[in-house]
Amino acid sequence: MGRGAAFFDMDRTLLKGASGPVISRALRSAGVVSERSLPGESAMYALFDAVGETLPVMLLARGAALLAKGWDAEQVRAAGVEAAEELARDVAPYALPLIGEHQAQGRPVVLTTTTPDHLVRPLAERLGFDDVVATRYGEADGAFTGQLEGEFVWATGKRAAVAAWARANDVDLASSYAYSDSVYDLPLLLAVGHPCAVNPDPRLLAVATVARWPVRHLDAPAGVPKLLGLEPYDVLKQLARPAAVPYARLRIDGAEHIPREGPGIVVANHRSYFDPAALVVLAARRGRALRFLGKKEVFEAPVVGPLVRSLGHIRVDRGTGSDAPLDAAAAALAAGELTCILPQGTIPRGEQFYEAELVGRPGAARLAARTGAPVIPVGLWGTEAVWPRSSKVPYIWNLVRPPTVEVRTGPPVPLERTDARADTETIMRSIEALLPPDARSRRQPTGEELRKASP
Repeated sequence: MGRGAAFFDMDRTLLKGASGPVISRALRSAGVVSERSLPGESAMYALFDAVGETLPVMLLARGAALLAKGWDAEQVRAAGVEAAEELARDVAPYALPLIGEHQAQGRPVVLTTTTPDHLVRPLAERLGFDDVVATRYGEADGAFTGQLEGEFVWATGKRAAVAAWARANDVDLASSYAYSDSVYDLPLLLAVGHPCAVNPDPRLLAVATVARWPVRHLDAPAGVPKLLGLEPYDVLKQLARPAAVPYARLRIDGAEHIPREGPGIVVANHRSYFDPAALVVLAARRGRALRFLGKKEVFEAPVVGPLVRSLGHIRVDRGTGSDAPLDAAAAALAAGELTCILPQGTIPRGEQFYEAELVGRPGAARLAARTGAPVIPVGLWGTEAVWPRSSKVPYIWNLVRPPTVEVRTGPPVPLERTDARADTETIMRSIEALLPPDARSRRQPTGEELRKASP
């Protein structure tokens, strides 16, 4: 068995939407076509964004070679370079980490699209693809001839073009991966050993479900489902408001330190099973989702396990020494997400719960050094009154005098990013500084307090 490759469709797979509007503007800007748009052009692109490829649209694409007869090839290449600038900003956030994974494992990564080669190769080069399999227009004396050179790279034509590329590059399709949103790419998906439906149209989703192929959305972590363009966290963010937890009075301070966009590592002390809920409300105030790193027991629990996986949280198998959780967290940060780590790892037990000095593990510091993402500290206080460790459920009946929960956020922690142990100390001291004065002095807990702080 030879080496495999990874083949990526472009529109609605690599890109979040259709490339057509951007390419049309670039062709007009380069003087290839007139400034006037075609009748119904905007509606056609909107339909493509919503449902993907349709036969009428692809028939128009097939006839575009004749329409392009006489176009100056260099002008078209210049339009492709211009379009690449804008299209690169529309790449799905989890696409580039996935491309990097394939390349790290020695697989060439190939952009495979119906769109003409002249227009998409600049984007492929900008994103680090190894090659392009795209429709090629015939060219003579620097101008397009109105004919195709080789296959129209769509449906069975895409499979044939990819098979020819694989033979020329000593690639085994049975060891290869293919990613597409369209049912019309079934010939290619069936030809490779590892097909994956990405943001699939309804017919491809049905096929993928029956065939048990992976279904992914490259604008969300692996395993996160989407319906009508929404993932479960989009719904949760709308519900994550202080009014939604009437059994706790949330006092949130410093939320402006949570960035509205871009990567960030949120770190907090751990006092209660209610801590994640308080942090979700904090992030939702900035319109953000949080991808938590959590212990495997949560992911394996009935009901709760499928829910946390659907929210894109990251499983940690403690004690295995595996770097997989940090790899997944780094991919999330590369995609511009917020991750959340509770450096203490677990809620301190018994008398340890009342220690003034927080002791943390180096995961957050290691992740910060690896990614360069800012580390944002949060001090939590009072969550144990909502859901003490001794209780299997939160005190949701406490509606008359709900306890106050303080959620204080500080500015990014200044780190050296060369010494995980020293940076972990800095992180923990930054969290301590956000806690109230009562947290900074050790006292002897009562028997009842010790009982509540024990599993």
